[in-house]
Amino acid sequence: MKAVSGIVFAVFLLLLPLISSAAERLSEITVQANLKASADAKDVRIWLPYPISDRNQDVSEVHVNGNYSRMGIYSDAKYGNTMLYAEWKEPAQERMLTYTFVARTKERVQRSFPANELPYSPTEMNEYLTPSGPEETNAKVQNLAATITKGQKSVLAKARSVYDWIVDNMHRDPKVKGCGLGEVDKLLVSLGGKCTDIHSVFVALARASGVPAREVFGIRLPKGKEGDMTKFQHCWAEFYLPGYGWVVVDPADVRKIILEQNLTLEQAAPSREYYFGAVDENRVAFGTGRNIVLNPKQSGVPLNYFMYPYAEADGKPLNEDLYGFNLGYTITFKQR
Repeated sequence: MKAVSGIVFAVFLLLLPLISSAAERLSEITVQANLKASADAKDVRIWLPYPISDRNQDVSEVHVNGNYSRMGIYSDAKYGNTMLYAEWKEPAQERMLTYTFVARTKERVQRSFPANELPYSPTEMNEYLTPSGPEETNAKVQNLAATITKGQKSVLAKARSVYDWIVDNMHRDPKVKGCGLGEVDKLLVSLGGKCTDIHSVFVALARASGVPAREVFGIRLPKGKEGDMTKFQHCWAEFYLPGYGWVVVDPADVRKIILEQNLTLEQAAPSREYYFGAVDENRVAFGTGRNIVLNPKQSGVPLNYFMYPYAEADGKPLNEDLYGFNLGYTITFKQR
């Protein structure tokens, strides 16, 4: 009997990693573009976010084809965001590009934080501590951050205080186009927006509290086995915990759940706890950073962030706005 029990226990230990493993999805994603540029244009260019493999996602089976003159994969100099670039150097009736890849996306759950934090170098983390707004806005952020994190000493406690303040005080505004512009000065007044808006406030308050933080830009996989995801871009955030690394948070999804399910803050408590240190498997990360200079460099101004395709014709932006839904592109997925 003891031998049988020992075998059962051994089998349980072998199965434990499978039982407790994070959720995953395997999807084929296709971006199709037929650029709505003038047939007379002599120099048409497009840049597309190009996700790469990391510890949270595996990207494979990449295929790119079209009638472009030249195509290449590049990364921007400051943040290392990878992008697919294509250009057409002659007038044309159609400018076609199809980009397909397979993504294995993984749930990310971070719970075992160190009891004692190690010191970190503010110089090394300067990029993630530097305020990005005008002086007046930064002063408001500093004052608000000091109030929110009063009495908190550790990075983890400060980050949690900022996260909880976001969940308690901001709201999702479904009328905002796309993912929002992340204009912190306006958001401190309205306290409402979409995911980029909410996480831009989180990042600003975290940095003002001495917590290194950054937005992460990507796209969300819808429910189901296949469908359209052209407008499913999504932003979340990370803060740096010394002695541990980058910790993911998504207070915007908490506010999304509250809105869509008509929940009270008390009823949303499980979601609040989950999204501090965890995100679901339904997302593909593109990159991070604001005020993006593309590679090759665009003729237009730096992009607020790089989560949507961007295109130019004869040196002028084709995008009617940041989101570029007017360009003539679709993004679809199929579950594998």
